[in-house]
Amino acid sequence: MGIETKERGGRELESGAQVISGQLGKTIQRLRKAYNFSLSDLAEQSGVAKSIISQIERNETNPTLATIWRLSQALDISIERVLSSGEEEPFIDKTTRADTPILVSEDGKLRLAIIGWIKTVEWLQWYDVTSEPGGELDSEGHQRGSIESLSVTAGEFEVEVGDIVQRAKAGETLRYRCDRRHVVRCVGKEPGHALMVCILKAAVME
Repeated sequence: MGIETKERGGRELESGAQVISGQLGKTIQRLRKAYNFSLSDLAEQSGVAKSIISQIERNETNPTLATIWRLSQALDISIERVLSSGEEEPFIDKTTRADTPILVSEDGKLRLAIIGWIKTVEWLQWYDVTSEPGGELDSEGHQRGSIESLSVTAGEFEVEVGDIVQRAKAGETLRYRCDRRHVVRCVGKEPGHALMVCILKAAVME
């Protein structure tokens, strides 16, 4: 049975249908962290109260479909994917292009498609990076000991960490500590493409 969120959504989604899922709270929390959203950020984006989101993440309440729909819209993911996160699901999981969340740099030139699995987002994240020439992603530090890897497949990128700057062309990889401010730039005259992997808890593996 489909969910028509625009034509019929107002009345039907507000009907109070309840969703009971032990995995729902974890799914919402992982998606929120993948976007680096605080509870307040997600509340502002979705229109759902911060206290309600907190209760959902702790599995202390059974939200209505209307609430889940608002959260899924704010997290740029289909409601079907939010609801199909049970442990009994088959292991093979497909994400369509339209259902892949996209992050955009402040200059609008660099885009990161979140292609990592939401169940590993707290310690392992990976992204498909595309950039126009001159695109720049300026990021604050992640958890202490975190490491990032940037494997270039097209164009040329530059990474700046502290006073160190290194460049990599297609076929080359840069690995660097990302627990401090770090900047990724697409240099040269050609568009760039790369795969970025971030290990957020690398310190525990030392």
